[in-house]
Amino acid sequence: MKRISQLLVSAVFLANSALGFAAVKTKTVDYKKGKEAFQGLLVYPDNAKGQLPGILMIHNWMGVSDETKKQATRMAELGYAVFAADIYGKDIRPKTVEEAGKLAETYRGNRPLFRERLQLGLDVLRGQKEVDANRILAVGYCFGGTGVIELARAGANVKGVVSFHGGLDSPTPADGKNIKAKVLALHGADDPYVKAEDLAAFEQEMRDHKVDWQLYKYGNAVHSFTEKSAGNDPSKGAAYNAEADARSFEAFKDFAKESF
Repeated sequence: MKRISQLLVSAVFLANSALGFAAVKTKTVDYKKGKEAFQGLLVYPDNAKGQLPGILMIHNWMGVSDETKKQATRMAELGYAVFAADIYGKDIRPKTVEEAGKLAETYRGNRPLFRERLQLGLDVLRGQKEVDANRILAVGYCFGGTGVIELARAGANVKGVVSFHGGLDSPTPADGKNIKAKVLALHGADDPYVKAEDLAAFEQEMRDHKVDWQLYKYGNAVHSFTEKSAGNDPSKGAAYNAEADARSFEAFKDFAKESF
């Protein structure tokens, strides 16, 4: 029966994907942990049939924003149910890069708290009726790219994690032993915010713990290469790169197809 069920789920997903979704539904999801309130977004195809593979999306350092919604929509159009989790908390949305930097550092400097918020988002995604709770990827951008690797290090039961231009430092390399998921890191080869020693430590952690991992380095790309709002001046350290954006999205699609 389990095999038949898996085949039916696969058939539903393939049928949904074949439709070539052009429109999606977006709904706000309010959730809590104790007295703390959060507000994420669920984006999914508007004519999907049955439960869909889920994607937990972790925002960049600006919090849940139009950029988050854009990337979530992009993936939902492929036939996935995407939940953009809220790490910072409801109504905590930085207005400047200075504010964003301080907020992001709160979590980068407190990995247990970061992992707690990430796991909370994963639990909320699993509880959505549109989602097949056994078929989930975690995807993150910049700050969120750091986050999904931390989620993997916490031993989260997901099929895989995808980091788009995320921080790749390895503060507790022993935690690599907890990684069950496949790992895909999509990295700008000229990103000044990822130190060579951090990149080397990440690779070593993956090797030491025999993780199923991939690292793509995109030439001439710096930080934030998927974000048009980052501008087009690589000398600033963060800039959009159309080629890296397109190539990394194709890498994501291949990874998702393999993982599901």
